[in-house]
Amino acid sequence: MTRPAVLVTGGSRGIGRAIVTRLVDDGYEVINFSRRPPADLLPHESFTSVDLAEPDAARHAVQALAADRLVTRLVNNAGMAEIAPIESVGLEAIHRTVALNLTAPIILLQGLLPAMRAAGEGRVVNIGSRAALGKPGRTVYGATKAGLAGMTRTWALELARDGITVNAVAPGPIATELFDATNPVGGGMVDIRSRVPVGRLGRPEEVAHAVAMFLDARAGFITGQILYVCGGVSVGPAE
Repeated sequence: MTRPAVLVTGGSRGIGRAIVTRLVDDGYEVINFSRRPPADLLPHESFTSVDLAEPDAARHAVQALAADRLVTRLVNNAGMAEIAPIESVGLEAIHRTVALNLTAPIILLQGLLPAMRAAGEGRVVNIGSRAALGKPGRTVYGATKAGLAGMTRTWALELARDGITVNAVAPGPIATELFDATNPVGGGMVDIRSRVPVGRLGRPEEVAHAVAMFLDARAGFITGQILYVCGGVSVGPAE
């Protein structure tokens, strides 16, 4: 049986790597669009080096993919976060973060949309963030992730009649290298862990599980939803 194909962006490390691993295990053929290759390429995974913050590079890569194979599933995971208080936010950081976190998902969906419509079905999962609800130092990151949530709901309405569902998974504090880098011990990491209602950081594979659920062929009546995988942080801090 032919494995269905799914495009995953930023699939070489962290949450993206966990998503790729889970989807390969679930029987998908995974195309990984990232700047750098993974440490070990998995069976049924192919890798394309592309800087998705460059719109032309993103467009050329997805056009080449769409011309080569049928891809009806898309996981927009690649993203960046530059941490700074509002007075230190620079224009270059704004432009690059918007390009990667907002523009690239639009370009990639546009590239795969004709195939999804022709097939009469498709699945899109955007990786958001609990930071969209507000977090110090995340002016641009939080804004782009909030924007991605808005795009998720808009696309869900536009594409529902085509059999294409669009949902978002919004992780909270997940134990990854990126989280450690942006939440160093002494700079909030211990406090964040203590405020998670379930009493621990999340694991990348727990985010991957939510993504896999939305991608499933049986999830056709779920669309336009934002699922927080955050240990309860989006509800409120631990008492």
